[in-house]
Amino acid sequence: MSLDGTSGKYPGITSPISLDGPKPVDLKLSAKLEETMRPFGVFESDEELAHRMEVLNKVNMLVKEWIRDVSRRKNNIPDNRIDSFGGKVCTFGSYRLGVHKKGADIDTLCVAPRHVDRSDFFSSFVELLKEQPEVKDLRAVEEAYVPVIKMTFDGIELDMLFSRLALPTIPEDIDLRDEALLKNLDQKCVRSLNGCRVTDEILHLVPNVESFRMTLRAIKLWAKRRGIYSNSLGFLGGVSWAMLVARVCQLYPNADPSTLVQKFFMVYSTWHWPQPVLLKEFQAENKLNLTVWDPRINPSDRFHLMPIITPAYPCQNSTFNVTKSTRQIMMDEFKEGLDITTEIYKAGEDGDWSKLFEPSNFFQKYKHYIVLTCSAEEENNYLEWQGYLESKIRLLVGNLERNLYISLAHVTPDSFGPLDETDRQYMCRWFIGLSFEKVENANVDLTFDIQSFTNIVYKQAIHIKLYKEDMRVEIKHVRRKQLDQFVPADILTRGCKRSTKRSDARQSAGNLAKVASPDTRTLSHSKSDTELLHTGERETNCDQNTDVKQEDSGDKQTKTQINGDTAEEKDQRKTPDLIVIEDEPEQKTPVHNNVLKKPIQDTVGSPMHVDSGMNSPVYKKREGSPPGLNTPVKRSRSTDDSQGSCSPMHTDPSLHSPTLKKDISISKTVEEFKEPMQIEEKSIPVILSGGKAIEKVTRGRRLPSKEVPDLLSPLAQNSATTPPNAATVPKHTIKMVLKR
Repeated sequence: MSLDGTSGKYPGITSPISLDGPKPVDLKLSAKLEETMRPFGVFESDEELAHRMEVLNKVNMLVKEWIRDVSRRKNNIPDNRIDSFGGKVCTFGSYRLGVHKKGADIDTLCVAPRHVDRSDFFSSFVELLKEQPEVKDLRAVEEAYVPVIKMTFDGIELDMLFSRLALPTIPEDIDLRDEALLKNLDQKCVRSLNGCRVTDEILHLVPNVESFRMTLRAIKLWAKRRGIYSNSLGFLGGVSWAMLVARVCQLYPNADPSTLVQKFFMVYSTWHWPQPVLLKEFQAENKLNLTVWDPRINPSDRFHLMPIITPAYPCQNSTFNVTKSTRQIMMDEFKEGLDITTEIYKAGEDGDWSKLFEPSNFFQKYKHYIVLTCSAEEENNYLEWQGYLESKIRLLVGNLERNLYISLAHVTPDSFGPLDETDRQYMCRWFIGLSFEKVENANVDLTFDIQSFTNIVYKQAIHIKLYKEDMRVEIKHVRRKQLDQFVPADILTRGCKRSTKRSDARQSAGNLAKVASPDTRTLSHSKSDTELLHTGERETNCDQNTDVKQEDSGDKQTKTQINGDTAEEKDQRKTPDLIVIEDEPEQKTPVHNNVLKKPIQDTVGSPMHVDSGMNSPVYKKREGSPPGLNTPVKRSRSTDDSQGSCSPMHTDPSLHSPTLKKDISISKTVEEFKEPMQIEEKSIPVILSGGKAIEKVTRGRRLPSKEVPDLLSPLAQNSATTPPNAATVPKHTIKMVLKR
């Protein structure tokens, strides 16, 4: 299957909604929009643009020289024929679209003839770059999903991909949109070529390139200011925003940028996801038999939450990282953007576009935050560790989303470095805001969610040979009033002037989405007919598969380091909204094939809690029996009735001493895994105050992930069952009691 064809005179899968041209007031608003964006560094000066072109010309000459050297060494070609092989550097991304800002990097592609291998690119070409005085911060990432060389060339950051075409020579006027060029290429070359092909296709499919570019500049600036611009963290990346804007340009081909911005929010605030966004029509023929996005053939494609499909063959979903939380956050931002742009148009020529670009008040939205700290001792190790860890944070968000009591997990794309001299030199922090379900007196245990994430991070890092001894991950929970210990004061107060009505609406919508999920058993009512009418069964299926698919990514060694009891944690126990229970001793728990087994019996670290208000026992239900809300509670023999506390049960009586509780550290080291464990399905009872139980099912069946080997492959099985020698796996506990 491929995407091809247009509908009528105008490109797109449907006819335009409106062919109206701009009015005088629209032109004035467009001029004010451009004027408002200039202070943000959106536009580049002519001198800076000329410098970029000079850098690209130098890199292009280096590529040609390198291809001549490889050809001379491999084929013994005479010097008079060496120049005929050619070679070229192509650009894609924001620079090719014409929407790059000051200081932005340039995405480039090295196109080589068939006798030049990828191994040559990552060996001899890297050595050639090291000899250049303009090159700094050179890094080659050959093991990546799309192998890349990163560097800074004469002050300009460059990301360079490589693709070897099945051609003896590379002409200067080659058109990479030609599908015939994909014949006899490996998957990595196809992925590398896809960036240029998608960018060229987008520019070909928009009716007015200049209006498209100005609109895309505004939308990208808005997305970055609102904290929803990051493909790796589950939001949208540059190509996804470009395709959304391109679709709006197709629907309003004669509109000016100010109108297109307003129509952008109008269209996507009411879009019925997971209905895909397409720029071209589908065709049933798949000539080269490449993997394409097709929910009719690929079952996994049916569960994508927010599909935006690339227009170049082989078409792919550019937003497979989107989670339920990130989709809900973006939908709320679309609605708020629509309200602001509507007010601007009501004001006419006096409209103020600066309201649209006000920063997000992320650090004022939530009461509770998860702080994830990345650190290393050496700079090179830190840069590699930071990039790797950022690509895995969405897995932690997915784990938190599946927690019974969390309605929304919101991660900010901005990372923050050392706050003062007490912090390490090479470190950064990410923050995840948590919104909880409205339940009364509930014990919340995030230990399993956090520990399974760290398992994934470290085991995969060891598997791809990235892990070094000085690489560390620290995860802890803080309240909003404690954020000044990690974030500068000016960042904390950023966006406070913005109205908080949308935040309340967002949390309410997040709660509704949580109730709608079939895998979440809460005390709320079932989904109404109105919700089913708007979401449809496809969205329900998306939520189901997302829960399964995101659990699939964990088969790598883990290590984490969590600080013990601090003065701030003791202080937060005194607050009425959240009480963090004393740290517990850790139990060694084996891991096999990305599954961390959670014991059901009353052992240390068990999710079962005994509340003083419980008078009836909870019995373990038979397999296959339906979950119940009013199941009686069974008393454990190891539980002392005289304790009357909400803290989890301990196997060590000495831990009940109040003097020992203050010295217990959350960071404890566990020995290496000794034996494999079978994947099985268990019902884990989560006990609420008052004797009510909710069963939360962990499924052993998971879909294979694109980022890790299939669990059935010998490589995955060996890496999961063999105890790693590079690191031990620390255990930690994060527990809290919600009181309303």
